[in-house]
Amino acid sequence: MSHDQAAADTRRAAPLGRSSRIRQWWKRAASAGSHEQNTVLVVVKSALAACVAWTLAHRVMHAQFPAFAPFSAVLMMQVTVYQSVAQALRYVGAVVVGVALQGVLGFAAGPDLATFALVAVVALAIGRWRPLGSQGSQVVTAAFFAFSAFLTAPTNSDRLMLLGEIVVLVLVGCAVGVLVNVLLLPPLRYRSAEHGVRSLAHSLCDLLSDMFAALQEEGLDEERTRQWRNRSADLGSAVSQARSAVATAHESLYYNPRRLFRGSRMRADFTGYRAVIDGLERVAHQVASMTRSLDQWRDAEDAPAEEGHGDFLRVYGDFLSAAATIARLLSRVDEDRLAEQAKELCQSAQSAQDSRERLAARADRGRLPVEDLHRPYGVLLLEADRLMVELQHTCDVLQDAVNRLSAPRRG
Repeated sequence: MSHDQAAADTRRAAPLGRSSRIRQWWKRAASAGSHEQNTVLVVVKSALAACVAWTLAHRVMHAQFPAFAPFSAVLMMQVTVYQSVAQALRYVGAVVVGVALQGVLGFAAGPDLATFALVAVVALAIGRWRPLGSQGSQVVTAAFFAFSAFLTAPTNSDRLMLLGEIVVLVLVGCAVGVLVNVLLLPPLRYRSAEHGVRSLAHSLCDLLSDMFAALQEEGLDEERTRQWRNRSADLGSAVSQARSAVATAHESLYYNPRRLFRGSRMRADFTGYRAVIDGLERVAHQVASMTRSLDQWRDAEDAPAEEGHGDFLRVYGDFLSAAATIARLLSRVDEDRLAEQAKELCQSAQSAQDSRERLAARADRGRLPVEDLHRPYGVLLLEADRLMVELQHTCDVLQDAVNRLSAPRRG
């Protein structure tokens, strides 16, 4: 009976769990710049653009194939206004080429299977033309739809009119889609630059946190070090994603009227974010090199352990803890609090520098064989020095960005 009661309780609790997740999703959607809010806006704007385009095509133009207009309008709902304009130009070009190709070959050879095969081959070849980009496949789509329309028309004049109608409907749909995207809350992705920095710094923080915890406990084993090496190798994709996020943020300013109503963030060209990501990329390379050195630590296990071996590991863990603190602060970067965060980073960088100096002093006091290339101590000290340099440089870059942003206000 207790088992049945527990099962019944679980079934009753499941809807509540789903309801809670739905409420949380809508709560996030109410947050400005969130992914959920962007999703809602895209859906609403796409539906509005489709309805306007359908109304124009069906009720105003009385088109025979009105669906081309809303279909084209929805395709123009891109992540940035710049992409909407660029993709609209490519899409219109692809459709015009596909329809023109069908018109030329259809009128020359007639609407039969051989003509269709020739249209397909030529359209597929043209669709690979690089300037058309991702819209290259629309050459084939437009050519096939045009061929279908070509078959339904009884006379050549009707056929010509239908092919022209397809082009006009696509132009109307693209115009509606771009206008809705531009005039109704045009997408502004400046927060994606912050998200890119945060995500990359968070990955570094997680890895450094695992490393310093293990070193402070002297828990250096083969399984852990190999896992660190694998995770450090994955940081390259995190860097690429961060760069892509900054590129999207910068691109979202082009042709965007909302930039006229924003503050200093809209006057920025995101060079500060790019510089921070460049610094974090070098930090990631240095951490990857450090994980390789730690992974090779076990190569020396056959040799007698030095007297200061354990202390060296613990102090090295303290240094990585200070480095993880810097990464943690960068994972919370917020342009609205950038000046305050830059001060915290400078303080954390000084703490990390102190930890590095204590590490070097501990190696000297313990008379560890730092000059022995077959032992890891000297290599790890060098890795710590290089990591500290890159961390300090990243903090300085952020401070420079703060100084540039505050300079106009002083003037």
